[in-house]
Amino acid sequence: MAEQKKYILPPFGEDFLLYLDTIAGKSPRTVKEYNYDLVMFFRFMKQRRGLAGGVEFDEIDVADFSIDQLRSVDLTDLYAFLNFLNSERGDKAAARSRKVSCLRSFFKYCASRARIIDDNPASELESPKMSKRLPKYLELEESRELLDTVGGEEFEERDYCILTLFLNCGMRLSELVGINVTDIRDDVLTVIGKGNKERTVYLNQACLSALSDYLAVREDVTEKGGVRPLFVSKRKKRISPKTVEYTVKKYIIKAGLDPKKYSTHKLRHTAATLMYTYGGVDIRALQEILGHESVATTQIYTHVNSR
Repeated sequence: MAEQKKYILPPFGEDFLLYLDTIAGKSPRTVKEYNYDLVMFFRFMKQRRGLAGGVEFDEIDVADFSIDQLRSVDLTDLYAFLNFLNSERGDKAAARSRKVSCLRSFFKYCASRARIIDDNPASELESPKMSKRLPKYLELEESRELLDTVGGEEFEERDYCILTLFLNCGMRLSELVGINVTDIRDDVLTVIGKGNKERTVYLNQACLSALSDYLAVREDVTEKGGVRPLFVSKRKKRISPKTVEYTVKKYIIKAGLDPKKYSTHKLRHTAATLMYTYGGVDIRALQEILGHESVATTQIYTHVNSR
Protein backbone atom coordinates (compact mmCIF):
# COMPACT_ATOMS: atom_id res chain seq x y z
CA MET A 1 0.00 0.00 0.00
CA ALA A 2 1.27 3.48 -0.95
CA GLU A 3 2.15 5.67 2.01
CA GLN A 4 -0.68 8.03 2.97
CA LYS A 5 0.29 11.67 3.18
CA LYS A 6 -0.49 13.71 6.30
CA TYR A 7 -3.81 15.57 6.10
CA ILE A 8 -4.54 18.56 8.36
CA LEU A 9 -7.38 17.96 10.81
CA PRO A 10 -9.08 20.29 13.30
CA PRO A 11 -7.29 20.41 16.69
CA PHE A 12 -9.48 17.73 18.29
CA GLY A 13 -8.72 15.44 15.33
CA GLU A 14 -4.99 16.01 15.71
CA ASP A 15 -5.31 15.31 19.44
CA PHE A 16 -7.02 12.01 18.61
CA LEU A 17 -4.15 10.96 16.32
CA LEU A 18 -1.68 11.85 19.06
CA TYR A 19 -3.69 9.72 21.49
CA LEU A 20 -3.58 6.78 19.06
CA ASP A 21 0.18 7.11 18.71
CA THR A 22 1.26 7.76 22.31
CA ILE A 23 -1.42 6.15 24.48
CA ALA A 24 -3.28 3.55 22.42
CA GLY A 25 -0.03 2.31 20.87
CA LYS A 26 -1.39 2.06 17.34
CA SER A 27 1.05 1.48 14.49
CA PRO A 28 2.20 4.43 12.33
CA ARG A 29 0.29 2.88 9.43
CA THR A 30 -2.96 2.78 11.41
CA VAL A 31 -2.51 6.40 12.51
CA LYS A 32 -2.01 7.48 8.89
CA GLU A 33 -5.02 5.50 7.72
CA TYR A 34 -7.25 6.96 10.45
CA ASN A 35 -5.97 10.43 9.57
CA TYR A 36 -7.15 9.89 5.99
CA ASP A 37 -10.47 8.33 7.10
CA LEU A 38 -11.33 11.28 9.36
CA VAL A 39 -10.54 13.80 6.63
CA MET A 40 -12.88 11.88 4.33
CA PHE A 41 -15.61 11.94 6.97
CA PHE A 42 -15.26 15.65 7.76
CA ARG A 43 -15.29 16.49 4.04
CA PHE A 44 -18.45 14.46 3.66
CA MET A 45 -20.10 16.22 6.60
CA LYS A 46 -19.22 19.70 5.28
CA GLN A 47 -20.65 18.74 1.89
CA ARG A 48 -23.73 17.18 3.50
CA ARG A 49 -24.35 20.31 5.58
CA GLY A 50 -23.83 22.62 2.57
CA LEU A 51 -20.60 24.06 3.98
CA ALA A 52 -18.21 23.00 1.21
CA GLY A 53 -18.71 26.16 -0.84
CA GLY A 54 -18.81 24.35 -4.19
CA VAL A 55 -15.25 23.06 -3.79
CA GLU A 56 -14.41 19.65 -5.29
CA PHE A 57 -14.73 16.93 -2.66
CA ASP A 58 -11.03 16.03 -2.54
CA GLU A 59 -10.11 19.70 -2.12
CA ILE A 60 -12.42 20.48 0.82
CA ASP A 61 -10.46 21.92 3.76
CA VAL A 62 -11.48 20.38 7.08
CA ALA A 63 -9.06 22.14 9.44
CA ASP A 64 -11.91 24.49 10.42
CA PHE A 65 -14.42 21.73 11.20
CA SER A 66 -15.81 22.90 14.52
CA ILE A 67 -16.78 21.18 17.75
CA ASP A 68 -20.36 22.41 17.23
CA GLN A 69 -20.40 20.68 13.84
CA LEU A 70 -18.98 17.58 15.47
CA ARG A 71 -21.75 17.64 18.10
CA SER A 72 -24.36 17.75 15.35
CA VAL A 73 -23.29 14.36 13.94
CA ASP A 74 -25.81 11.57 14.51
CA LEU A 75 -26.08 7.89 13.56
CA THR A 76 -27.96 8.76 10.37
CA ASP A 77 -25.00 10.84 9.21
CA LEU A 78 -22.64 7.96 9.85
CA TYR A 79 -24.68 5.53 7.77
CA ALA A 80 -25.05 8.17 5.05
CA PHE A 81 -21.24 8.41 5.00
CA LEU A 82 -20.92 4.62 4.56
CA ASN A 83 -23.47 4.74 1.74
CA PHE A 84 -21.47 7.54 0.10
CA LEU A 85 -18.28 5.48 0.34
CA ASN A 86 -20.03 2.53 -1.29
CA SER A 87 -21.95 4.31 -4.03
CA GLU A 88 -19.75 7.30 -4.83
CA ARG A 89 -16.23 6.22 -3.91
CA GLY A 90 -16.50 2.52 -4.70
CA ASP A 91 -15.04 1.40 -1.36
CA LYS A 92 -15.19 -2.35 -0.80
CA ALA A 93 -16.61 -3.78 2.43
CA ALA A 94 -13.13 -4.14 3.97
CA ALA A 95 -12.32 -0.45 3.37
CA ARG A 96 -15.69 0.65 4.77
CA SER A 97 -15.20 -1.61 7.76
CA ARG A 98 -11.88 0.10 8.54
CA LYS A 99 -13.59 3.49 8.44
CA VAL A 100 -16.25 2.18 10.83
CA SER A 101 -13.47 1.15 13.22
CA CYS A 102 -11.94 4.61 12.87
CA LEU A 103 -15.24 6.39 13.59
CA ARG A 104 -16.04 4.18 16.57
CA SER A 105 -12.62 4.83 18.05
CA PHE A 106 -12.74 8.55 17.29
CA PHE A 107 -16.18 9.24 18.74
CA LYS A 108 -15.47 7.09 21.79
CA TYR A 109 -12.36 9.20 22.36
CA CYS A 110 -14.34 12.45 21.94
CA ALA A 111 -17.04 11.34 24.37
CA SER A 112 -15.06 9.40 26.98
CA ARG A 113 -11.53 10.79 26.85
CA ALA A 114 -11.61 14.36 25.54
CA ARG A 115 -15.22 14.87 26.73
CA ILE A 116 -15.97 17.37 23.98
CA ILE A 117 -19.29 15.71 23.04
CA ASP A 118 -22.02 14.48 25.34
CA ASP A 119 -23.23 11.49 23.33
CA ASN A 120 -21.37 8.99 21.17
CA PRO A 121 -23.23 8.69 17.82
CA ALA A 122 -21.07 5.74 16.77
CA SER A 123 -21.87 3.55 19.77
CA GLU A 124 -24.39 1.53 17.73
CA LEU A 125 -22.69 1.84 14.35
CA GLU A 126 -22.46 -1.58 12.68
CA SER A 127 -19.73 -2.78 10.34
CA PRO A 128 -20.51 -3.90 6.77
CA LYS A 129 -20.94 -7.63 6.46
CA MET A 130 -17.94 -9.14 4.73
CA SER A 131 -18.04 -12.48 2.96
CA LYS A 132 -15.31 -14.81 4.16
CA ARG A 133 -13.29 -16.35 1.36
CA LEU A 134 -12.21 -19.86 2.17
CA PRO A 135 -8.47 -20.44 1.87
CA LYS A 136 -7.14 -22.39 -1.11
CA TYR A 137 -5.21 -25.48 -0.14
CA LEU A 138 -3.89 -28.76 -1.48
CA GLU A 139 -5.78 -31.94 -0.78
CA LEU A 140 -3.87 -34.68 1.06
CA GLU A 141 -3.11 -36.63 -2.13
CA GLU A 142 -2.00 -33.46 -3.93
CA SER A 143 0.38 -32.72 -1.05
CA ARG A 144 1.92 -36.18 -1.40
CA GLU A 145 2.24 -35.73 -5.15
CA LEU A 146 4.00 -32.38 -4.62
CA LEU A 147 6.60 -34.02 -2.36
CA ASP A 148 7.02 -36.88 -4.83
CA THR A 149 8.09 -34.47 -7.57
CA VAL A 150 11.34 -33.71 -5.71
CA GLY A 151 14.23 -35.78 -6.96
CA GLY A 152 17.25 -35.54 -9.22
CA GLU A 153 17.82 -31.82 -8.59
CA GLU A 154 21.01 -30.25 -7.28
CA PHE A 155 19.37 -29.24 -3.99
CA GLU A 156 16.82 -32.03 -3.65
CA GLU A 157 17.39 -32.63 0.08
CA ARG A 158 17.05 -28.91 0.81
CA ASP A 159 14.00 -28.50 -1.41
CA TYR A 160 12.30 -31.58 0.01
CA CYS A 161 12.93 -30.31 3.54
CA ILE A 162 11.48 -26.88 2.69
CA LEU A 163 8.28 -28.41 1.26
CA THR A 164 8.00 -30.81 4.19
CA LEU A 165 8.24 -28.04 6.78
CA PHE A 166 5.68 -25.91 4.92
CA LEU A 167 3.22 -28.80 4.61
CA ASN A 168 3.62 -30.10 8.16
CA CYS A 169 4.28 -27.01 10.29
CA GLY A 170 2.18 -24.29 8.69
CA MET A 171 4.93 -21.71 8.98
CA ARG A 172 5.12 -18.43 7.10
CA LEU A 173 7.70 -17.79 4.38
CA SER A 174 9.56 -15.26 6.55
CA GLU A 175 9.65 -17.76 9.42
CA LEU A 176 11.14 -20.51 7.28
CA VAL A 177 13.81 -18.25 5.78
CA GLY A 178 14.77 -17.01 9.25
CA ILE A 179 15.45 -20.45 10.76
CA ASN A 180 18.97 -21.02 12.09
CA VAL A 181 20.55 -24.41 12.78
CA THR A 182 20.59 -23.63 16.51
CA ASP A 183 16.81 -23.12 16.46
CA ILE A 184 16.40 -26.90 16.19
CA ARG A 185 16.68 -28.89 19.40
CA ASP A 186 15.68 -32.55 19.27
CA ASP A 187 12.07 -32.51 17.96
CA VAL A 188 11.43 -28.83 18.70
CA LEU A 189 11.89 -25.86 16.37
CA THR A 190 11.80 -22.21 17.46
CA VAL A 191 10.59 -19.67 14.88
CA ILE A 192 10.22 -15.90 14.98
CA GLY A 193 6.77 -14.88 13.74
CA LYS A 194 4.88 -11.64 13.20
CA GLY A 195 5.68 -8.85 15.61
CA ASN A 196 9.01 -10.54 16.40
CA LYS A 197 7.13 -13.04 18.56
CA GLU A 198 8.83 -16.33 19.25
CA ARG A 199 6.89 -19.57 19.15
CA THR A 200 7.61 -23.28 19.39
CA VAL A 201 6.90 -25.75 16.58
CA TYR A 202 6.94 -29.48 17.35
CA LEU A 203 8.45 -31.57 14.55
CA ASN A 204 6.88 -34.85 13.47
CA GLN A 205 8.84 -37.79 12.06
CA ALA A 206 8.47 -36.59 8.47
CA CYS A 207 10.09 -33.26 9.38
CA LEU A 208 12.83 -34.87 11.45
CA SER A 209 13.73 -37.27 8.61
CA ALA A 210 13.77 -34.47 6.03
CA LEU A 211 15.92 -32.30 8.29
CA SER A 212 18.34 -35.16 8.97
CA ASP A 213 18.79 -35.86 5.26
CA TYR A 214 19.31 -32.17 4.48
CA LEU A 215 21.71 -31.45 7.34
CA ALA A 216 23.88 -34.35 6.17
CA VAL A 217 24.57 -32.51 2.89
CA ARG A 218 24.10 -28.86 3.93
CA GLU A 219 26.91 -26.40 3.15
CA ASP A 220 28.29 -25.14 6.47
CA VAL A 221 27.62 -21.44 5.94
CA THR A 222 28.09 -19.03 8.84
CA GLU A 223 26.95 -15.41 8.98
CA LYS A 224 28.30 -12.58 11.12
CA GLY A 225 28.18 -13.36 14.82
CA GLY A 226 28.51 -17.07 14.18
CA VAL A 227 24.87 -17.46 13.06
CA ARG A 228 24.31 -20.54 10.90
CA PRO A 229 21.26 -20.23 8.63
CA LEU A 230 19.44 -23.52 8.11
CA PHE A 231 18.56 -23.09 4.47
CA VAL A 232 21.42 -22.03 2.22
CA SER A 233 21.37 -20.80 -1.38
CA LYS A 234 23.55 -21.72 -4.33
CA ARG A 235 25.65 -18.65 -3.52
CA LYS A 236 26.33 -20.02 -0.04
CA LYS A 237 24.20 -17.42 1.73
CA ARG A 238 20.96 -17.58 3.71
CA ILE A 239 18.25 -18.49 1.22
CA SER A 240 16.09 -15.55 0.17
CA PRO A 241 12.28 -15.44 0.18
CA LYS A 242 12.33 -15.06 -3.63
CA THR A 243 14.42 -18.21 -4.02
CA VAL A 244 12.00 -20.16 -1.80
CA GLU A 245 9.03 -18.83 -3.78
CA TYR A 246 10.71 -19.78 -7.06
CA THR A 247 11.55 -23.24 -5.70
CA VAL A 248 7.99 -23.90 -4.51
CA LYS A 249 6.57 -22.65 -7.82
CA LYS A 250 8.90 -24.99 -9.74
CA TYR A 251 7.59 -28.05 -7.92
CA ILE A 252 3.98 -26.90 -8.10
CA ILE A 253 4.29 -26.74 -11.89
CA LYS A 254 6.12 -30.08 -11.93
CA ALA A 255 3.23 -31.63 -9.98
CA GLY A 256 0.78 -30.40 -12.60
CA LEU A 257 -0.80 -27.82 -10.28
CA ASP A 258 -1.73 -24.23 -11.10
CA PRO A 259 1.07 -21.83 -9.98
CA LYS A 260 -1.43 -18.95 -10.02
CA LYS A 261 -3.60 -20.79 -7.53
CA TYR A 262 -0.94 -22.16 -5.18
CA SER A 263 2.04 -20.51 -3.48
CA THR A 264 4.13 -20.72 -0.31
CA HIS A 265 1.29 -19.14 1.67
CA LYS A 266 -1.18 -21.68 0.25
CA LEU A 267 1.08 -24.40 1.65
CA ARG A 268 0.56 -22.79 5.07
CA HIS A 269 -3.19 -23.03 4.46
CA THR A 270 -2.70 -26.64 3.41
CA ALA A 271 -0.85 -27.53 6.60
CA ALA A 272 -3.52 -25.89 8.75
CA THR A 273 -6.33 -27.62 6.88
CA LEU A 274 -4.72 -31.06 7.01
CA MET A 275 -3.92 -30.70 10.72
CA TYR A 276 -7.52 -29.79 11.49
CA THR A 277 -9.10 -32.33 9.12
CA TYR A 278 -6.84 -35.34 9.54
CA GLY A 279 -4.55 -34.62 12.47
CA GLY A 280 -7.16 -34.22 15.20
CA VAL A 281 -5.78 -30.78 16.12
CA ASP A 282 -8.42 -28.63 17.85
CA ILE A 283 -8.93 -24.97 17.03
CA ARG A 284 -7.03 -23.59 20.05
CA ALA A 285 -4.02 -25.80 19.41
CA LEU A 286 -4.11 -24.81 15.73
CA GLN A 287 -4.17 -21.14 16.72
CA GLU A 288 -0.99 -21.66 18.74
CA ILE A 289 0.71 -23.65 15.97
CA LEU A 290 -0.01 -20.97 13.35
CA GLY A 291 0.85 -18.07 15.63
CA HIS A 292 -2.51 -16.30 15.24
CA GLU A 293 -3.24 -13.58 17.81
CA SER A 294 -7.00 -14.18 17.59
CA VAL A 295 -8.78 -17.53 17.34
CA ALA A 296 -11.22 -15.82 14.95
CA THR A 297 -8.46 -15.84 12.33
CA THR A 298 -7.98 -19.57 12.81
CA GLN A 299 -11.69 -20.43 12.69
CA ILE A 300 -11.81 -20.18 8.90
CA TYR A 301 -10.18 -23.62 8.77
CA THR A 302 -13.23 -25.13 10.47
CA HIS A 303 -15.31 -24.31 7.37
CA VAL A 304 -13.12 -25.70 4.61
CA ASN A 305 -14.92 -29.04 4.44
CA SER A 306 -18.31 -27.42 3.86
CA ARG A 307 -17.56 -25.98 0.46
